Amino acid sequence: MSFFSEFKEFAVKGNVIDLAVGVIIGGAFGKIVDSLVGDVIMPVISQIFGGLDFSNYFIPLAGQTAATLAEAKKAGAVLAYGSFITVALNFLILAFVIFLMVKQINRLKREAPAAAPAEPAPTTEDIVLLREIRDSLKR
Repeated sequence: MSFFSEFKEFAVKGNVIDLAVGVIIGGAFGKIVDSLVGDVIMPVISQIFGGLDFSNYFIPLAGQTAATLAEAKKAGAVLAYGSFITVALNFLILAFVIFLMVKQINRLKREAPAAAPAEPAPTTEDIVLLREIRDSLKR
């Protein structure tokens, strides 16, 4: 089998295609969560904590003084821990949402009605006759 035919066989397997679809949907879902955190949750948290804006939390490492993170980055090295807090919050929300989704899927799988055990098929006439012949020969 040639290299290209092996690769083709590998690439068209269901698992690889499922993985590709999962990665694409995951990327889109990540953008949705980023928007949810940046546009909905962080403004609410900012309002609760009195105008707190995590994106501008930084520690200047080059001794520069700046009001915003963008200015500080232009002036030199900066430890932008506010961005890390935002990304960590994105991760926690994404992990929680995925946990809820998996939990729902597992619940739906458990609730699927179990098929009642099928009654054994009635024994056919020829089997019954063969058993009678066997039993009569044993006597």
